[in-house]
Amino acid sequence: MTSQTTTHTGHPRPPRFHWWRRRPARAAALSLALGLTAAASGLAATPASAGDVYQITATIPVGGEPAGIALSPCGGRAYVANTAGSVSVINTRTDRVIATINVGYYPIGIAVSPNGAHVYVANTFSGNVSVISTATNQVTDSIGVTGRPLGVAVSPHGNLAYVTNAETGRLQVINTANNHIARSINVGDSPYGVAFSPDGSRAYVAGGPAGVSVINTATNQVTDSISDHNGAYWMAVSPDGSRAYVANGAGSVSVISTATNQVIASVGVGLSPYGVAVSPDGTRAYVPSNTANNLSVISTATNQVIATVPGLSSPFGAAVSPDGSHIYVTNQTGQGTVSVITRS
Repeated sequence: MTSQTTTHTGHPRPPRFHWWRRRPARAAALSLALGLTAAASGLAATPASAGDVYQITATIPVGGEPAGIALSPCGGRAYVANTAGSVSVINTRTDRVIATINVGYYPIGIAVSPNGAHVYVANTFSGNVSVISTATNQVTDSIGVTGRPLGVAVSPHGNLAYVTNAETGRLQVINTANNHIARSINVGDSPYGVAFSPDGSRAYVAGGPAGVSVINTATNQVTDSISDHNGAYWMAVSPDGSRAYVANGAGSVSVISTATNQVIASVGVGLSPYGVAVSPDGTRAYVPSNTANNLSVISTATNQVIATVPGLSSPFGAAVSPDGSHIYVTNQTGQGTVSVITRS
């Protein structure tokens, strides 16, 4: 794959999520989510009680306040949504940026299709979703959506992409065969993150103050609502589908049993946790704290924090390699970087 560079030539950068000024509490929470500065930097190794050791082994400059991050199914590429208006493509074997792709205005959410052929990018301020071909690192389509898209997830079968819209309170369903909007679902106030169950039969939408909506993907209907008043923002589902982990702006992670759709545990982490990722073996959940400048490692067996990795810089998103050996975390302050954390 050849290196390719493009630059963002769009409009001047807006104030962060200016429409939230109508709602002061949410404006404050989202300002934290998108870039409070705190002093922390450097490499660090932290031993865990379970015998794990976590160490920052590389720092990759990407620029432009990176937010969401997603890995290819094989783990060979990491795709980073930079809110300055681009996607950085990282070769994870060399830890180098091999392409920078111009997308829409203020991208935040990003997801890779299960077959690795396409990347979907939610561009918040241009109100569209960019579709990138991973074969060419080129934008091949732009899908207009209503309002301000934030989160995006692709179904395990690859036929649907779900996009959240915190401004309208709706979830838009994209048919990936033709890149058309197939359905718009009312999921309540302020949806942020979205994640599918491993079999694709359910989708879970984190809805800010409202909690989590459960959607039957066969009917595209909301079938349940899980109360979580800690400010649900981003989320992930365990590989076996039995648990959903919700990062709450108040400084905790809610653990949901998907069998009962009930919160069964609340795990305290650093302030402003807006990303969450689960290891492929399901034994660990990784939660970056945007204001504490660290990564909390949760044992999913005990629902306790067993390690804390310092040395990050307003971290936002996290992704785990397919073999579970590396965690990739975006840092929003400074020059904008991705920290590579090695688990050994």
